[in-house]
Amino acid sequence: MPLPLDGTFHYQLPEAFAGKASPGIRVLVPFGRRTVSAYLLGFSAASEGQQLKTVLELLDDEPLWTDAQLAFFRWIADYYLHPLGEVLKTALPNGINRQSRKSGDETVLIGGRKVKKERWYRTVQGPGARGQGPEVKGKSLEIFEFIGQVGAVAAAELKTRFGECSVQLKKMRESGLLVQEKREVYRNPFGSSVVAADSPKSLNRHQQTALDQLIAGLDGEQFSPFLLHGVTGSGKTEVYLQAIAHCLSNNNSTALVLVPEISLTPQLVQRFRARFGDGIAVLHSALSDGERYDEWRRIRRCEVRIVIGARSAIFAPLQRIGIIVVDEEHEASFKQSDGLRYNARDLALVLARQEKAVVVLGSATPLVTTRFAARSGRLSYLELPERIGTRPLPETVPLTVRMTAETPLAPQLLEALEKNLDRGEQSLVFLNRRGFASFLACPACGKNLSCPNCSVSLTYHRLRSSSLCHYCDYQVPFPCVCPDCGELELREMGVGTERVEQELLTRFPQARIARMDSDTVAGKGGHGRILERVARGEVDILIGTQMIAKGHDFPGVTLVGVLQAEGSLYLPDFRAAERTFQLLSQVIGRAGRGELPGRVLVQAMQPDHYALQHAIAHDYDGFYDEEMAFREELGYPPFGHLAAIQFSGTAEAAVSDAAAEAARLLVTLKARLGLRCELLGPVQAPLYRLRGRFRRHLLLKDADRNALRRLLSAYRKARSSPVQVREAIDVDPVDLL
Repeated sequence: MPLPLDGTFHYQLPEAFAGKASPGIRVLVPFGRRTVSAYLLGFSAASEGQQLKTVLELLDDEPLWTDAQLAFFRWIADYYLHPLGEVLKTALPNGINRQSRKSGDETVLIGGRKVKKERWYRTVQGPGARGQGPEVKGKSLEIFEFIGQVGAVAAAELKTRFGECSVQLKKMRESGLLVQEKREVYRNPFGSSVVAADSPKSLNRHQQTALDQLIAGLDGEQFSPFLLHGVTGSGKTEVYLQAIAHCLSNNNSTALVLVPEISLTPQLVQRFRARFGDGIAVLHSALSDGERYDEWRRIRRCEVRIVIGARSAIFAPLQRIGIIVVDEEHEASFKQSDGLRYNARDLALVLARQEKAVVVLGSATPLVTTRFAARSGRLSYLELPERIGTRPLPETVPLTVRMTAETPLAPQLLEALEKNLDRGEQSLVFLNRRGFASFLACPACGKNLSCPNCSVSLTYHRLRSSSLCHYCDYQVPFPCVCPDCGELELREMGVGTERVEQELLTRFPQARIARMDSDTVAGKGGHGRILERVARGEVDILIGTQMIAKGHDFPGVTLVGVLQAEGSLYLPDFRAAERTFQLLSQVIGRAGRGELPGRVLVQAMQPDHYALQHAIAHDYDGFYDEEMAFREELGYPPFGHLAAIQFSGTAEAAVSDAAAEAARLLVTLKARLGLRCELLGPVQAPLYRLRGRFRRHLLLKDADRNALRRLLSAYRKARSSPVQVREAIDVDPVDLL
C-alpha cells in the first residue's frame, strides 16, 4: 500500500485477471472504508479457509519496474526504515500516482496517467498522393501535396508551415481525401532549443589518467567506485562525457548523471545534448507532471540511454546501467528532507554495486567522509590538480570588514568592480541571503518583526513591499508598525541580494546587472534564461546566492566578490565549517575559468577561521586534516554513524511528552540489547517552530552502524506514537536544524 504501513496485504485475484496480472503493476483494491490503488508484488496460494477481499481492477498493462529495481526499492525501505509502499510511490512519477483531469482532446486518462495525444493527418492514398478533383486547389492543394509527400503530419506542424488551415483540413477530411488520427506524443522538456554539435576535447595528462582508470573499470564490468577530486575548472565534465561515450559504445549500457540542483541542469544538459544528441532524458522538479511522466516512459521503454537529473533521478527505470556520475557529490541537496529521507549520493553507490557498474563521485571539495573512504581504500582516488590549459587558480584576497549602514560593499570591491567594467569583463557578487534586509527591527523596544508560525525573523523584500517568511510564506505588508509597542518606523537590519543589486545599480548605472536567487528564477526555465544571458555576455555583474556558486562555467568572469563569507559558520551544526569551506571554495572557483586570470575579494568580519583560511589558500588537504581532528575527537562521521528522530505537532506539550517518552524507551531498549549507542536529547530543534508546528529531536550516535540499526529497528516495533504528534526517523541525517 502507498501508505505509512509496514508489511504487505493479501487479496484474491479474480480468474478474469489471472492471465493479465503480473508483479509490478498497480491494482485497485478495497482497503477499510475506501478504495485505493496499490502495488502488486507477487502471488501466493491462499490458505484453507482464508477470507480475502478481491482485487477490483488492474490499472496497468505492463509492469512499472523490473525485478532488479524492486530489489533496489526493498533495500531502500529496509535501510531507511520506511514503508515499502511509500518507497514505491516516491520512485514513480506523479503522472502515475496522481489522478489527473482530462484537458480537452489533448490529454486522455489511462489508469490515472496523463498521456498526451495530438491530431495527425494523412492522405488516403498514402505517400506520393496528388490532389484530384476541382475541390482541391490553392492552399488546400499545397497542404494536400505536402501531406502526401511526407505520409503523415501533425496538425501543429501544418499550422506552423501554412498558418491557420483548420478550414481546409476539415473540407478535405469531409470529402474523404484526408484521414485524421490521434497519436500519442511525448512532451518535450527542451522546448524548441537547438544545440550545435560538439566533439570530444583533447585531455591533459591528469584527465587522461583518470579516464583510463574509468575505462578499465567499465571494461571490467564489476562494481568500481571512484572519487574524482578535481580543482574548479579542471575539466571534470569532459572526463564524464568521454567515459560515458565509452560506456555507450562498447557494452551497450546506459548512463545516469546526478546533479544536486535544477540550477545546474540547463548548462550540463546543453553539453550532453551537444555531444550525444537527443537520446537524453531529464528528471527534475521543474518539469510538469506530464513532462516528467513522459520522460519516465521514454526511460522505461529503453528509448533513451542517458538520464540527467536531480536526486529523484536515482529512481529512473534505467536498465543495464554501466556508469553513474554524481556531480558535486558534496552537496547536501542530494538528501531528501521529508517523507522518504533518502540520500541519492549514497544510493548511487548501492545501485552501482547492484548493477556491477562504475560510479564516479566528482567534486572540487569532496565530503570529508568521501575523502576518508578514498584514503581507506574503499574508493579509488582520481585527482585533477590543475586547471585546463594550466590556467592559474584565481588570486584570492581576504578583506576584514565591519558592517556599516552606508553600504555592504567594501571600497576595494567597488573599485575592482569599476575597473572590471572599464575593461569589459564580467563579475560575480555572491551573498547567500536573499531579500533586501535580513529583518526589520523596532528602534524603540528592540523587537524584530518575526513570523508567528516559525521561529525566524521575517525577511524584508523591498520590491514586493512586504516582509516574508522563507519557510511558510507568511507576509506582512510594508510599511508596518511594531506589533509590541506600536512604533511607526522600523529599521532595516542586515543585507540581502536585493539590497546589493540596488547599491550596484546606483553606483554603476551604465552596467548590465542581473540577480539570480529564488525570487528571480521563478517560473519554468528561469535558471536557464539568466545563465544564457551571462553566457552571451549580456550581463556585466551577476549577483546571486549559492545558485551561482556551484558547477557553472562562466569563461568571461574574471572577478568574484564574496560578501559575509563566514555567515554559515554560525549554524548549530557540526558540519558548519565543512559547508562554509565548500561553498566558499566553489564560488572562488567561478573566477578565471577563461583565457584571462581571475581575482577574488572575500569580505568577512573574522577571516582568520580555519575554514576561510584554507578556502582562500585553495588548500583542501589542510582543511581536511584540521576538520578530521575535530570529528575524531567527538565521534562524528566518518568516525561514527548518526540517526535522528524528529517529533513535531501543533500542541507543544504533546510534542515534549512524546519526545521524552521516546527517549525513555530508547534507554530501556539499549540496556536490553546490550548496546552502547550514545543518545543526545531530546531537545528543541534550532528552528523550534516551523510552519506552525513545534519541533523536538533526538540524536543517536554510535561507531557501529549495525548497532544503531538494531536499536532503531527495535524502537520501531515497540513504539506507538500519539496521533497528534508526527514522528520521523532520519538515518544518516544531513540537516540538523
